[in-house]
Amino acid sequence: MTLKARITEDMKNAMRAKEATRLSTIRMLLAAMKQREVDERIELADADVLAIIDKMIKQRRESVTQFDAGNRPDLAAAERAEIAQLQAYMPQPLSEAEIDALIVGAVADAALAGAAGMAAMGKVMAAIRPQLAGRADMSLVSAKVKAKLNG
Repeated sequence: MTLKARITEDMKNAMRAKEATRLSTIRMLLAAMKQREVDERIELADADVLAIIDKMIKQRRESVTQFDAGNRPDLAAAERAEIAQLQAYMPQPLSEAEIDALIVGAVADAALAGAAGMAAMGKVMAAIRPQLAGRADMSLVSAKVKAKLNG
């Protein structure tokens, strides 16, 4: 079963169970997926759906930060609930050791290709991005790669 089909099934189950918050989150996700399909005239693959979910989670995390700063715990709690619903569709996150191993391997490959120091940053990130998509926070990975290349 594709991720898109699973999300559609979950929407039907949420309707039957009368889970309003879960239903609204899933409908929002399906709307974003449909919008991208219409805009780009494509059929979304699982990787594309994961990218959409990842983007939506980032947006909600930013909203939580803003709502906490604005002393709106009610709105922050609603955003956190949406994050929890969306994360159910993401693959299991990688451990720190697994991420570090991928970074070490990519840095070694870039060094073999003749790139060294910060000039290799783009090559290293391009090599590990597909393996880490949806399984790690790419901003943290980027910081780790910079530290590895500088040190």
